[in-house]
Amino acid sequence: MNISGIRLLLCCLTLLQSFVYAQIEVKNKRERLLMDFGWRFSFGHPYQTEKDFHTGTGYFSYLAKAGYGDGAADPAFDDRSWRKLNLPHDWAVEQDFNEKASFSHGFKAIGRNFPDASVGWYRKTFSIPESDLGRKISIEFDGVFRNSAVWINGHYLGTEESGYNSFRYDLTDYLNYGGSNVIAVRADATMEEGWYYEGAGIYRHVWLSKHDPLHVAPNGTFVTTKVAGTSAQVQALARISNESPTGKLFTVVQIITDPEGKQVARGSKEKISLSPFKDLETTISLTVNDAKLWDLENPNLYKLSTTIIEGSTESDGYETPFGIRTIRFDAKEGFFLNGKHVKLKGTNNHQDHAGVGTALPDELQYYRIRKLKEMGANAYRCSHHPPTPELLEACDKLGMLVINENRLMGTNEHMQGDMRRLIMRDRNHPSVIAWSIGNEEWAIENSETGARIAKTMQAYAKSLDSTRAITVGVSGGFQSGISDVIDVMGYNYLGNGDIDAHYKRFPGQPGMGTEEGSTFATRGIYVDDAARQHIAAYDKKPRPSFYSIEEGWNFYASRPYMAGMFIWTGFDYRGEPTPHGWPSVTSYFGMMDLCGFPKDNVFYLKSWWQKQPVLHILPHWNWKGREGEEIDVRIYSNCNEVELFLNKKSLGKKPMKLHSHLQWKVPYAAGKLEAIGYRDGKEILTESRTTSAEASQIKLSAHKNTLQANGEDLAVITVEVGDKNNIPVPTAENEISFSISGPGKIIGVGNGNPSSLERENFVDQIRNVGISGIMEKAIPDVASGQQYLNDHKDSTWKDAFIGRDYKNLAAAYMHRGTFELPPDYEASTVTFFYKSIGTDQHLYINGKEIAKSINDSKEGHVFKLNHAMLRPGVNELTVIAVPLPKKRDWDKVNTDPGTIQILKPADPWKRKLFSGLAQVIVQTSGESGDIKIQASSSGLKTATLTIQARPDETKAGLK
Repeated sequence: MNISGIRLLLCCLTLLQSFVYAQIEVKNKRERLLMDFGWRFSFGHPYQTEKDFHTGTGYFSYLAKAGYGDGAADPAFDDRSWRKLNLPHDWAVEQDFNEKASFSHGFKAIGRNFPDASVGWYRKTFSIPESDLGRKISIEFDGVFRNSAVWINGHYLGTEESGYNSFRYDLTDYLNYGGSNVIAVRADATMEEGWYYEGAGIYRHVWLSKHDPLHVAPNGTFVTTKVAGTSAQVQALARISNESPTGKLFTVVQIITDPEGKQVARGSKEKISLSPFKDLETTISLTVNDAKLWDLENPNLYKLSTTIIEGSTESDGYETPFGIRTIRFDAKEGFFLNGKHVKLKGTNNHQDHAGVGTALPDELQYYRIRKLKEMGANAYRCSHHPPTPELLEACDKLGMLVINENRLMGTNEHMQGDMRRLIMRDRNHPSVIAWSIGNEEWAIENSETGARIAKTMQAYAKSLDSTRAITVGVSGGFQSGISDVIDVMGYNYLGNGDIDAHYKRFPGQPGMGTEEGSTFATRGIYVDDAARQHIAAYDKKPRPSFYSIEEGWNFYASRPYMAGMFIWTGFDYRGEPTPHGWPSVTSYFGMMDLCGFPKDNVFYLKSWWQKQPVLHILPHWNWKGREGEEIDVRIYSNCNEVELFLNKKSLGKKPMKLHSHLQWKVPYAAGKLEAIGYRDGKEILTESRTTSAEASQIKLSAHKNTLQANGEDLAVITVEVGDKNNIPVPTAENEISFSISGPGKIIGVGNGNPSSLERENFVDQIRNVGISGIMEKAIPDVASGQQYLNDHKDSTWKDAFIGRDYKNLAAAYMHRGTFELPPDYEASTVTFFYKSIGTDQHLYINGKEIAKSINDSKEGHVFKLNHAMLRPGVNELTVIAVPLPKKRDWDKVNTDPGTIQILKPADPWKRKLFSGLAQVIVQTSGESGDIKIQASSSGLKTATLTIQARPDETKAGLK
């Protein structure tokens, strides 16, 4: 047969195979639904049970017998007065700053000194269709900070101590099919897990997963690739789980589609047998021709589809994005990606952002990674904990290399389990190039104990993923212990030891600077201001044993055997406000501030970390009152030469040294400071700083002007001011107020000022008050109840519901209790969420009727209370009702008449400019239409920005 005949035969076989596959009946398509919408939230308490909704105080606790979740874990608990919100949510960012709060966590008023704001409860009611009976259903949490306990329909599911681990619980047997279900989560952020801001609450996504009992196990695929020429050999491992009571015989089919969605490889394994409640692994080898490699410039992503076919039925389908690429650390030449040498130009980062804390919507992850790439960074170290999956997705799609870091070193079963979950979850991400198993473990770094722990963890990690190197960030001297045994040495700060000497001792060990810099800079500030705790943004040694950004980069750039360096940090973060303390609340280390506005060091790095021409002048040129004084002017550029001008007069041309900068001392005169950059004698760039007049107008600009109307997408809006000639005012500190209309909401504001104590999140303040001191009096009937309204002293009154004889109930009862309102309640909305304590009920507050002849309702009744019937201090509730009976002695009847909610509306959104800038984050509410944001300030021209929200159906969710 000739070549044409062979091709025709292969084509026919492929079509036949596709036809057979098309006849497969899909039994129940796997679903993964976003559970972020429609939650209720309220504060609990770490030790006062009455403030923690009396949870865990029942005769049988939730730990004693199944289904005995009480208090806020009880599905019948009335949460109507709780705050409504969507996830992700960080309640810490909503709190005020307080000097008694934690230095490392940015002085936010949570933690041991603030028990009333350190425990948070979340509840969500959702429906499960009856048709789901027979499927396996799980709830998946990407991360809850921290020490979270979870219940479903009153059944305790478990506790996850770490705030960084992803975890899941099987709900299958606990659900009400064809009815409503209640998930309850208690998070306790009293104790810190790290030494930096960590937020509080369900700050990552929650998912509901549905699939057949015969399915691909969670995180159950592992794709590895070997590249040979233009082809790639793909090993596709799948762990199959049979959670049914009968054995299964099935086929596994795996298909690879390329970045354009075209099928490029297919394989299968047939007649696989699996016993009940057992797992097995199967591996299929697939060849991808003309492979498109994943790299930094072209982050091509393939997709592996794993399908389980039982008879003629598709039981499960599971998709795994992956990339085809090779990685290698070399002890002499550094790091290689796809066989090409790549110098790692990285940053360390924590996970919080201005306004939203740790609760970053997905688009904000992409925004931050793009900002780092614009700076020239090609690598990201997750410091010092497992990241949210969406961060890695952003790195996969945008082309950013990642060191993925374990939270805590240790080799016991618990800690190995944490590391296992991390690696199993993240090992298909092509962006991940190394696993870091620890950071600055000073107690064990230079000891035999540390070496043993590191060797065991390294070997265990490699048993899960042998394709990546293992590293540790070491700072306590590079002498012995962990640094002797680790795959790739991670040097934290060249001032902490002799790196060259360590390399000579271990010439076969690759190395990189896992942390370098820790420099101090305040964006837009060029004179130290001790009173405001602002530090000039000129690059300099922060401390004797630390080095400037320029010094650090020169060190690693000049050593080919060093894979590269990771700067501490890419962005400022809350907490660790070194070298200051209160009132500084964020770090000073970032190349960018907390909003992502660049400090000047960004342009030094951009000059030498990427190839595009760069020319940057610092400082600004607004120095009124300093006329004639010398100003330190610096130029960051990768041009060969730069010439500086002041008001068109040349101040000289200077050559640029590799990995350096240029510097002039310029006597200040208002006007225009201009630089011209040359390459090979040709002018290629100009840059200037112009003295501005007073601010007269506000300017708004968004990082994108069209959003997906899915309740998640967002726009990051830059706020600045200009003078009458539209010249930016770099020293402006005007307070700007914001309003919004249309299908959007503001979710955070910031300005990057490290010592600002302004609020960054404005939410309604809710205070819930119970009815206390309830007494009761038997009366002849409901109709006669009014004559007893003024009866307060009759000796027949007694404690309500206590010792009530349910076999000999009175015809009716009058109940009386009190609640207390604050002096300023008139600025709030007061709502009574009433729970029935009888039938034919008549309600009065302070003797005034609010409801008449209302029925017994499991859903309860809601009454907005007129301020005219209320008073500051003690108020009186009276309920006249026919009593609820008991059919059986052990029946429970409701004895709680409900909750008074005092809701003070959030203050208007506002923020002061800092060094001329502020930021507003606007998120869609889920509907389509025009979102209009207005910014105003006294004496300035108001600005309005319109953003379009367009329909989007790409992510399924439970609302």
